[in-house]
Amino acid sequence: MNASQIQLTQLPGLTRLFRLFNSGKHLNRQSEPALWADLEQQQEAYTALFSSLGFELVIDPRGFAWFYTEEGNANTNKTSRQLALLFMVLFEFQADAGKPLQRFSDWRVDKALVSEVYEKNRDLLLAEEMDDSRLLTLLDTAERYGFTVRESGHWRLLPAVCRYLDRFEELTQDRTDEQATDWLDGDVAPPQEDE
Repeated sequence: MNASQIQLTQLPGLTRLFRLFNSGKHLNRQSEPALWADLEQQQEAYTALFSSLGFELVIDPRGFAWFYTEEGNANTNKTSRQLALLFMVLFEFQADAGKPLQRFSDWRVDKALVSEVYEKNRDLLLAEEMDDSRLLTLLDTAERYGFTVRESGHWRLLPAVCRYLDRFEELTQDRTDEQATDWLDGDVAPPQEDE
């Protein structure tokens, strides 16, 4: 389908979706089911229209969508870096507690959990000029970008957090692979086969 064949009347969520995506936010199936249904039903038309306007719409089958962009300003990059660190320490903390990472949307992220995560990672977070109150502020920022939703005194992580989880798991796997082959870099000889 090309953009000249698109019937705009068939895209009731166009204005809302464009404003949402253009402001750097994510659409999540869980938090906006009606808007998600419109996007899903007219996915080809929305993708073609946004593409003709110079935007790359990414729709992840796990239930979230956003405009992909490689460029960002310094403030956006700093926020993204801090969000990545926040989610990384949350993932690591919860993994150490035996919580399945793929079930992050079931986690109750409240001030008590944030305090525990902060205490465990104090040096790392302070090196990035992030104290426990900054972590709470970042959770609010994450909500503005479609990564979290606030529910009666706590936050719940939304499917868009998969973008950070994917990267965290990739880094964890890389680290595991490096540790498995560390003996190749050292002075220790590899195990010898019996002759």
